[in-house]
Amino acid sequence: MTRIGFLSFGHWQPVPGSQVRTARDALLQSIDLAVAAEEVGVDGAYFRVHHFARQLASPFPLLAAVAARTSTIDIGTGVIDMRYENPLYMAEEAAASDLISGGRLQLGISRGSPETALRGAESFGFVPRDGETDADLARRHTALFRAAIAGDAVATSDPKMTGFSQPLAVEPRSPGLDERIWWGAGSRRTAVWAAEEGMNLMSSTLLTEDTGVPFDQLQAEQIRMYRDAWQAAGHAREPRVSVSRSIIPLIDDETRHYFGIRAQAEAKDQVGILDGGLARFGRSYVGEPDQIAAELAQDEAVAAADTLLVTVPNQLGVEFNTRILESIVRDVSPALR
Repeated sequence: MTRIGFLSFGHWQPVPGSQVRTARDALLQSIDLAVAAEEVGVDGAYFRVHHFARQLASPFPLLAAVAARTSTIDIGTGVIDMRYENPLYMAEEAAASDLISGGRLQLGISRGSPETALRGAESFGFVPRDGETDADLARRHTALFRAAIAGDAVATSDPKMTGFSQPLAVEPRSPGLDERIWWGAGSRRTAVWAAEEGMNLMSSTLLTEDTGVPFDQLQAEQIRMYRDAWQAAGHAREPRVSVSRSIIPLIDDETRHYFGIRAQAEAKDQVGILDGGLARFGRSYVGEPDQIAAELAQDEAVAAADTLLVTVPNQLGVEFNTRILESIVRDVSPALR
């Protein structure tokens, strides 16, 4: 493991104890947290995308704003639901954001997860074709998006305007962005598909399958299968792989107040039903920093990945989360690098 980033779901809610009460709070504090994270040595600022919910939704204005306020930190998503996206407009937005950042954009995309809205993507105007599943729709959008950011022609010039007919690509384009696309894989099978397609792998704190082995071992197997498939596909570059973990170092009275009681309750995997099937959810790491470092050093998937994304309790505010991230960089990460 060589890089540590944070992953924010961007929750906002006007409830007691929340420091993030409005959508404006969520957006501005996300920018401020990215700036603070860069200052304490965090390598990446990643944001989850949800629709029809009081969470971060439209990523590119936020990513561009973070890009303009920072200089070294990776900026990304974890993940964008491709069922909802206009692929060509997304290609323009992504390239513009990446150009502002100087090539620091790391875009996590996927088929999406169970959501509040019933057929939400259809409300955005995107309906699966006859015989097409939601996963097929997301992959079709992904293929067109990736072609566009790579500079493939996706339209033809109008002879009435230009005097001739020729292929047209989306503008602007940002060199190298096509190599910084990650697929959020919830199973071993989708990880293999992502490798065959030449995308980096983003694996979360849950897998939509359960074989009875601990979560970190199941996820490590997913990563091995991904790397084997990548090698078999003959891709020239080395892929990147990230895993996400909930990590809360207990470093003061406030962290113990909010999370101390969870240290034992969430110290093991959970198995439940998600989207109609069994899913295994990874444990949380809550405790003294040296204890967390020792436990994470035994996590097989963390050892197999090059990037660790730490999910943050964003509703507790920028200052609280900066202290957590600073402790992870200072007290936890040396045991993992």
